Amino acid sequence: MCGIVGFYDLKSSFDEVQRETCLKKMTEQLSHRGPDNLGMWFDNKFGLGLGHTRLSILDTSDFGNQPMSSHSGRYVLIFNGEIYNHLEIRNSILKKNKIPWKSSSDTETLVNCFDFFGIKKTLQMSVGMFAFAVWDTKDKILTLGRDRFGEKPLYYGYNYLGDPSSFFFSSELKALKVHPNFRSKIDINSLNLYLNFNNVTGTNSIYEGIKKLKPGSLLSLDLKRNKQTEEIYWSHDNDLPTNKTSYKSEADVVNIFEGLLEKSINNQMISDVPLGGFLSGGIDSSTIVALMQKNSSDPIKSFTIGFESEEHDESVHSRKIANYLGTDHKEVIVTHNEARDVIPILPSIYDEPFADSSQIPTFLVSKIAKEKVCVALSGDGGDELFCGYNRYNFVEKWKRFNSIPYPIRLTISKILLSISRENLSLFKNFVPNINNIENFGDKIHKGAYALNSRNIYDLYISLISYWKNPNEVILEQSNPVNYLNKLSSKFKNLLDEEKFMLLDSLNYLVDDILVKVDRAAMSVSLETRMPFLDHNLQEFVWSLPQSFKVRRQGAKRLDKWLLKKILYKYVPQKFFERPKKGFEIPINEWLKGPLKEWANDLLDERKIKDQGYFNHKIINKYWKKHLSGKIDYKSEIWTILMFQAWLENDIKN
Repeated sequence: MCGIVGFYDLKSSFDEVQRETCLKKMTEQLSHRGPDNLGMWFDNKFGLGLGHTRLSILDTSDFGNQPMSSHSGRYVLIFNGEIYNHLEIRNSILKKNKIPWKSSSDTETLVNCFDFFGIKKTLQMSVGMFAFAVWDTKDKILTLGRDRFGEKPLYYGYNYLGDPSSFFFSSELKALKVHPNFRSKIDINSLNLYLNFNNVTGTNSIYEGIKKLKPGSLLSLDLKRNKQTEEIYWSHDNDLPTNKTSYKSEADVVNIFEGLLEKSINNQMISDVPLGGFLSGGIDSSTIVALMQKNSSDPIKSFTIGFESEEHDESVHSRKIANYLGTDHKEVIVTHNEARDVIPILPSIYDEPFADSSQIPTFLVSKIAKEKVCVALSGDGGDELFCGYNRYNFVEKWKRFNSIPYPIRLTISKILLSISRENLSLFKNFVPNINNIENFGDKIHKGAYALNSRNIYDLYISLISYWKNPNEVILEQSNPVNYLNKLSSKFKNLLDEEKFMLLDSLNYLVDDILVKVDRAAMSVSLETRMPFLDHNLQEFVWSLPQSFKVRRQGAKRLDKWLLKKILYKYVPQKFFERPKKGFEIPINEWLKGPLKEWANDLLDERKIKDQGYFNHKIINKYWKKHLSGKIDYKSEIWTILMFQAWLENDIKN
């Protein structure tokens, strides 16, 4: 994995020395993404600079260093990621052309494919994860590209907030911030979305004027004609099948799927440096590691972290699976102090407010993996593909709600929401069968918001949002465009459950899961790969009826049916007969105990007033109620705290 950065300045604001100094400073900000080499390239006529930091994975020799030119000299490329089928593509060139290849790197394959096939066709042929920038020295066009699912990040913007003569881009925001023309003004609409969804959702960033390139797209900037165009080369709308395919038998489907998954894993195991896999003990990661071990003559290196608290520790399950498969297993039990010590460095790792607390264990497991390997495969993407999240269970309940006329549902919803969570939680003490339900008031409010949903899209938003009404707490009122992608009419015939899965693939996967893993792993110079995010595999699974993902056994729901058919060939089913857990840490307890002083400082009334973003009275009310133990406001409080911590870091840097 690597870091890419660059800019152009048609106004020639910099002389050559200043331009080189600026690009070097920007590139150095990404050294954690690529500690093995730093390279730069300039076209001074256009004030263009391209910078690259390299993490050597394929062909670790100097011949793999970047920026890299095509053999014709037409294209100059900086590339972050991997093209897993690059040797197949390279062979397709060799059939018609003789090229004096200098390296076995996928970067060299890619830049020369641009010469022979063009940029768009090359990407359509490619299987991989990537973000890149390529300069066409002939037509004077700078093109940015991003992989189909958004595994690799790419930010861009105009230095003067809309002036097309001055432009920059980077893998991470920290590199843009050192450019002298960067304007670090917070986008209030993005802040609104962050409070709602725990991340900066969609194509915007936390800063005004800075955007994220959409997955599966190309952005081309024609510097001769001063023209910008964006083009989609792959999308869920255009490339996922909507008609379900019939197969001869279930055994046929299982065999085809196993072949596709095994091919994806084998492609992603190609590496010139040590490689391993994350093993959380769940279905997804266990399947990946099991197939890795099946196809390896040596024990695969697997990695797990556990916690002191038994309630949050699943390392015992991972250990059993690792022992059964015979992997070379590394397990670390992390103390709560060690986990808490990560919190102060999160703002500098993520660059934007990000409040998925599983970023902490993700960073820790990446850190221990890096001690042994440079590449780790993970099971991310499996939940979205095989209906694995608990919220999918809610769809069936909503069908019963939806049979009630909307005006009646709306009235019930308003009544329930008018009662505080605290009072609802007190009410449960008087009803025998519900007095042991945790966070009862929170669950009732969640149900009330669901009742208020007019359609499946509204239901999805209600279930994944944190601050239901961000304008309640943000001083400057905003009305952002909802960047959570609505599904096109093409998918109107999908089952409601499938619509949830697709919405998660378009949103939660891109803006939360992939951000979390990329930043955590790259902060320690570890490359992560995700076999479930192979577009051939995705297109096949989406062609299947939902019954291959979820089945019923009486009242029992059996999710991930197809995936389990593969897994249970290699690992006994008994190892997985337990409730599903996420990658959780005890934030609730920490906020009342060891993190209380840290939180009090960030939530200080005077500090919040001076910063001018939040209503301190609302925050103070939530914080006091949480500390009282009467109601659990950890989700709302944690979202505010992670913004506050990020803001302090942003001001300092």
